[in-house]
Amino acid sequence: MGRVALTALLVQSALVQAITFLLRPASTYQAISLDVPPAALGAIGATFAIVPLALAVPVGGLVDRVGEKRVTLAGTVLLVGSSATFLWGSDSVAGLVIANALLGAGHLGCVIGQQALVANIAGPGRDDSAGVGRLDAWFGYYTFVASAGQAVGPSLLGLVGGTSVQPDTRAIFTVALGMCAAQLALSFLLPRHTAASGADGRQPGGFVTLLRTSGLARALTTSAIILAAVDLTLVYLPALGADRDLGAGVVGALLTVRAVFSMASRLTLGWMARRLGRTRLMALSIVISGLSLGACALPVPVWALLVAVAAMGLGLGVGQPLTMSWLTEQAPPGRRGQALSLRLAGNRLGQVLVPAGIGLVAGGSGAAVVLAATGAVVGSSLLLLRGFSLDE
Repeated sequence: MGRVALTALLVQSALVQAITFLLRPASTYQAISLDVPPAALGAIGATFAIVPLALAVPVGGLVDRVGEKRVTLAGTVLLVGSSATFLWGSDSVAGLVIANALLGAGHLGCVIGQQALVANIAGPGRDDSAGVGRLDAWFGYYTFVASAGQAVGPSLLGLVGGTSVQPDTRAIFTVALGMCAAQLALSFLLPRHTAASGADGRQPGGFVTLLRTSGLARALTTSAIILAAVDLTLVYLPALGADRDLGAGVVGALLTVRAVFSMASRLTLGWMARRLGRTRLMALSIVISGLSLGACALPVPVWALLVAVAAMGLGLGVGQPLTMSWLTEQAPPGRRGQALSLRLAGNRLGQVLVPAGIGLVAGGSGAAVVLAATGAVVGSSLLLLRGFSLDE
């Protein structure tokens, strides 16, 4: 991939996340201005997740057939449509639902197209001795800039919409539309359909056949558990702070430290994979994540809590890009887009099932018990590596 195309891909990765993490909270503010009852806010927001869950596998197959650039371009067009609907059609609940659905579909197309592009260009297979870890490094860089976009998006709420309780959503939607236009322009700089995902290399069979590929189900399950753990920390670290009378500034610092150390681990992923090997690195990240989540449940001082959260960020930050590499190398030739789309669908499912299961076990025992239970679930994913090597 040329320098211009690579830059376009990385900027696009950051932009699509920034757009999404800007529009989703802005959508909530717009719904509140329409006097939507609190119970219905979740239903409106859920349309963003429901659409990808339904379309993930078909879109992944489409990537393998027509190429990553076309699917990414189509996803970007849907993002433009979503922003336009937010700007000119969100004065009704129906308009908000449509805009969120378009946002979910557009985000799906862009993310799967981008991930498949990284997979098909940086892969396939383990690199030679001069480039071992290249695939891991590329996914590390990709997820790093995506994390940066997720941090930038919410920060634009106050910068663009003002600091009042009810921000100016029209200004936010206008800026988002401009960001989508930039995303659209960058789409044309991406390379065309890569040979690695071409029709000649595509193997027959549906997604059930794909799931039977050696190691694929393990990678999907590991990815879903790790992402669910990340989501749970976003909810239960603030709850832990409330239980222990920690100020909002301390809780904010905990969340920031987790995010910063996750980003740092992604920047150094290729180097770590070369030094330790992918299997050992995956196992180490799972152990660190599980133990640090458990440590957060202990009655420790704030400085120790910060150390535990930093370790948690390092462990959980490695898991997501490393499972992308794992899936890429386990998927049959020409079906990497479908495999990565299964990962996204599995992640969405895990975000529902894992918290629900932990909630049933923990009951009303408090945030510390939930975090400890999450650590146990993450630690149990070590069993998925038993008798299997990611380095072959």
